[in-house]
Amino acid sequence: MVTQRSAGKNSRSTKAKVVAAVAGALGRKGERMSRVDTAWRRMDSASNLMMIVGVWVIKPGVAYGDLAKRLEDRLLKYPRFTQRVVEDATGASWIADHDFDLANHLVAERLPHFISQSAADSANPDTHARQQEALQDRLADLTMEPLDPGRPLWQFHLVENYQGGCALMVRIHHCIADGIALISVTQSLVDGGKAPPTRAPRSTHPDPVEDWLIEQLLKPFTNLAVKVMDKAGEGAVRSIDTLIDPQRGIEQGLRQSMDAARLAYQILGDLAALALMPDDSPTSLKGQPGTRKRVAWCPPIPLDDVKAVGKALNCSINDVLLSCVAGAVGGYLTKRGENVTAASIRAMVPVNLRPMDQAYKLGNRFGLAPLVLPIGIDNPVERVYEVRKRMGGLKGSMQPLLTFGLLALAGLLIKPAQDAMLNLFSKKTTAVMTNVPGPATKLRICGATIEETLFWVPQSGSVGLGVSILSYGGGVQFGIVSDATLCPDPQRIIDGFAPEFARLTWLALMLPWGE
Repeated sequence: MVTQRSAGKNSRSTKAKVVAAVAGALGRKGERMSRVDTAWRRMDSASNLMMIVGVWVIKPGVAYGDLAKRLEDRLLKYPRFTQRVVEDATGASWIADHDFDLANHLVAERLPHFISQSAADSANPDTHARQQEALQDRLADLTMEPLDPGRPLWQFHLVENYQGGCALMVRIHHCIADGIALISVTQSLVDGGKAPPTRAPRSTHPDPVEDWLIEQLLKPFTNLAVKVMDKAGEGAVRSIDTLIDPQRGIEQGLRQSMDAARLAYQILGDLAALALMPDDSPTSLKGQPGTRKRVAWCPPIPLDDVKAVGKALNCSINDVLLSCVAGAVGGYLTKRGENVTAASIRAMVPVNLRPMDQAYKLGNRFGLAPLVLPIGIDNPVERVYEVRKRMGGLKGSMQPLLTFGLLALAGLLIKPAQDAMLNLFSKKTTAVMTNVPGPATKLRICGATIEETLFWVPQSGSVGLGVSILSYGGGVQFGIVSDATLCPDPQRIIDGFAPEFARLTWLALMLPWGE
């Protein structure tokens, strides 16, 4: 049983300043919630709450008061974190919470008393393992604990005296922002970060603490969105060209018409592919989820080792990691007595659709790309090349943009119709997967080092498996949040990740390097 204590009330002066700032910026009527964000707000169910959850392991730890001050100075500058949601017949609005109190959103906790918290025992491997198991159990409980709808939809839980430091568990409702935007938010909390800008920054040179966000995470995924936005203005440009130089305008128009026709053909093809996706292979991971979750993660493996294997096999880091995930899942099902020969499971992967200089803006601006993982291929080398082939097939796909449009459409529908639309996708999906490159060097907060960081996006409908792959500080961690009915022991999947990578590494070393 986890004991929880309130950490005391925030000062009235601080609360008054926050309320005054928000009320002055937005007025009493509030701000209308976007249709996409509305869709996420209404997607909560008894089996899946639409919260992004995460955990930081921090050493040597931070004091509650210092963390509260950091949140006041940085996080509360984002108006969304001091606003509550008010729903009506046509949607929802963001309204300033005039009773906002930080003590309701930053909660201090302790792990069960039977786990030794002494400095001498904190380095003991058995104590370390028991503490991690207790933290995972607590996080699993929190994933199914609804946020108070009468307050802003987020909560941080500071676990004191964890493994010689502390752990910070985070819960943020998906209607506030997607994972890409929230990464930008977390960067404002770390040492060297700063409060969010009030408008898009003019400088083309990002701050050092945000370099990794723009170069490693946003840049690779914004090309599709930029192309689509460019297409929107081509009609006007073509008309002007025709008036200035009729012959040139006609020739350019023909070329652009062909481009538009190819784009339309691609859109129709991708839309058909989404609509006609075959059902996943039947496994114990598919079915009707219950109302409890399980959480597990593994120690980081060196990122340089992953890069070396990828280079040896002429594959990307993503190909290697996704192949190991497929192998771990396949091995888990095989040990359960299930036949996975030629089986595959579909994982929905979030893809960013926002301009990279607007990552600080909240809300949801992402699509979903369906990635089919070949869990039935036992040979690690054969599997990694199959993953590479399937990843290549997703390049240039319009499917992420189309799923974003479907989410916007879902926000216009009444909840039963929205649920029916989204359930069509969840029935064809086994997992939701995030694969995020983090900073190469470890970050610090309030003078302490963030040693480990993991987060999971929510599963919707009947999807019962969430997979997280995060590179950070020179390592890569693999984590799972699962429905307790469909996958009661996700640690067994986690335990297969490192051995799958080891198998792939040994086979790569055995290749005929001279040929």
